Amino acid sequence: MMARRSEKKSAAAAGQQRAATTVVDGADGAEGVDDLEPEYVPTEMDGDMFGGAPAKKAQHFWPSAKRLVGLLAPERVRMSVVVALVVVSVVLTVIAPRILGRAMDTIFNGVLGARLPEGVPLESVVADARAEGNDQFADLLSNADIVPGQGIDFDRLGRLILVVLALYVVASILSWAQGYILNGLVMRVVYRLRQDIEDKINRLPLSYFDTRQRGDLMSRVTNDVDNIQAALQQAFSQLVQSVLTVLGITAMMFIVSWQLALIALIALPLSGVIAGVIGTRSQKLFAAQWKNTGSLNGHVEETYSGLELVRSFGRDEEMLEEFDERNEKLYQASFGAQFVSGMIMPAMTFVSYLSYVLIAVVGGLRVASGQITLGDATAFIQYSREFSQPLGQIAGMANMLQSGVASAERTFELLDADEQDPERATATLPERTEGLVQLEDVSFSYDPTTPLIEHLSFSAQPGHTVAIVGPTGAGKTTLVNLIMRFYELTGGRILLDGVDITALSRGELRSQVGMVLQDAWLFEGTIRENIRYGRLDATDDEVVAAAEATMVDRFVRQLPDGYDTVLDADGGSVSAGERQLLTIARAFIANPSLLILDEATSSVDTRTELLVQHAMAALRTDRTSFVIAHRLSTIRDADTILVMEDGRIVETGTHDGLLEQGGAYYRLYMTQFRGEHTAEDEGDAHGADSGDGGDGSSGSTGSTVSAGAAPVDVERPSDAV
Repeated sequence: MMARRSEKKSAAAAGQQRAATTVVDGADGAEGVDDLEPEYVPTEMDGDMFGGAPAKKAQHFWPSAKRLVGLLAPERVRMSVVVALVVVSVVLTVIAPRILGRAMDTIFNGVLGARLPEGVPLESVVADARAEGNDQFADLLSNADIVPGQGIDFDRLGRLILVVLALYVVASILSWAQGYILNGLVMRVVYRLRQDIEDKINRLPLSYFDTRQRGDLMSRVTNDVDNIQAALQQAFSQLVQSVLTVLGITAMMFIVSWQLALIALIALPLSGVIAGVIGTRSQKLFAAQWKNTGSLNGHVEETYSGLELVRSFGRDEEMLEEFDERNEKLYQASFGAQFVSGMIMPAMTFVSYLSYVLIAVVGGLRVASGQITLGDATAFIQYSREFSQPLGQIAGMANMLQSGVASAERTFELLDADEQDPERATATLPERTEGLVQLEDVSFSYDPTTPLIEHLSFSAQPGHTVAIVGPTGAGKTTLVNLIMRFYELTGGRILLDGVDITALSRGELRSQVGMVLQDAWLFEGTIRENIRYGRLDATDDEVVAAAEATMVDRFVRQLPDGYDTVLDADGGSVSAGERQLLTIARAFIANPSLLILDEATSSVDTRTELLVQHAMAALRTDRTSFVIAHRLSTIRDADTILVMEDGRIVETGTHDGLLEQGGAYYRLYMTQFRGEHTAEDEGDAHGADSGDGGDGSSGSTGSTVSAGAAPVDVERPSDAV
């Protein structure tokens, strides 16, 4: 998995920098990283090997929904204002049709009154109609507020219309106000949620990133949070308004005519069944949609991160086919989710039309029989139409809520993940330590069932360089990660100047350590800003001094913009060796007392190679240094060489002394370094200054070592040191 290695480093580096750590990446090589962390194993939070986000169905809907609503708790005052505005707006909106019905009665009564003889009592007109056998007309007149001979009362009609208009205008203003307030508070909630996620990521142990893909995390931080925002902004706001509207309209319908109200309520259970059936199905499809969205995101990120590797192996077509396959799955899931959820509104509309027809027929008969007025019937019909609209909105929002809660559950899974062990700082270090590092009976394993390092003990004296060599998978990088406390020991202890590192805060420990990894990680910004990242309060003069000491100044001066040259995140405007030099300068300016260097195995031109070696040498001066070594020159100059196999130190000593022993280091030298040694000798014969220390005559190891326990079976190819 081409992007996993760099991904885990970048995630680790980001987390440690926030803890005041001086962690700096360097160079491009890929070797020596294999034992940085355990092999990636998908978990229930992952989608697939490419980092697809597992947006599964919300298995605990109501607890997740309750917790999602709980995010609004800090905004309870504003939420109360929003609810109050919604209540007033709904009341005004619900009252308006009833008043409009009164206006309709005014018109109807005026039209009928103008057709009746003036001065004749209404009772006489009704009696005459019954005498003529026109009982239906008599019933209509008996229930109407009619003055025979009097037409439409336009003054009353005008007042009623003005009242209705005022109600709708005020309701609209209140609706706008509650929307404005709601959007603001939701944005604040989402802002805090993103902060919580970022803080959580920085509190997670490195082991968390070993078993998750960046595509999964990106999907949770971006897509899922955006989905939560949409659910809070639209679903919950409209839900409150729709529920209150349904309650208000129901009350008004019973006030107008309880018989017609019962007919209108017949649609409720039918609408509930439709919403339940379709909502359950759409929830599963929305979950599949988010899962496939995360999967596609992971694939795109993976392909982009390893684009050079993809093209170098000619895998463009395979990656395109993989993209098409994932894109097709996303299309099918999205189409299904939208299609099924889109069925709710048509189904609800059909039910509302049936109810509307039934109400219109029964209402017309009741008007004709004089049981209700024409205005009341008109108002009721409008209520019935407005009644179905919020019901449809509630049904439609159910799908949005299902999707939002599914995203919330995924986000809460991240927020609830186990964090690194809490700080128990009981000791402090001076501003600059001596650099004495002691490992006492250290044991560690990624998997409790498979020990990796067992009962390992050694010490590194202040100012000494310790070269760690061994085949891939031997535990070299794991060892230095334990010193950095990226992982917690399963046994034993590590001391820095006699202080147990677990008694120190992680920030204090890591502020004493500079770490240069193989993969150069440059941030988007100027060269000056990238160097200053090692110590943010460094002055411009200190930046230049660090650059000069680490050979960076030589090539920076040749750039048109010098130290103000803007780099992208990949550092594409500088070469691989220059990126490594920049990261060395970043570590240099931090002035740590302890160094952890992972030498690059990638090839650079001879001149840059010499600059890198000189920069590394300058960085190691007067500092205790642990070097995962790949260059013979570094190994020969080391005060102590640790040879690791299967998580154990099998040999220790100097270059010449270990060669004389004829053991593991001798075998490694014969297979890996003999050609390099010959090349260096030839270079020396031509007067080339390789920058090597030479014969390893530093002599004394300055270290004591003991290791025990049987080795474990670890597959370890012998193509790297």
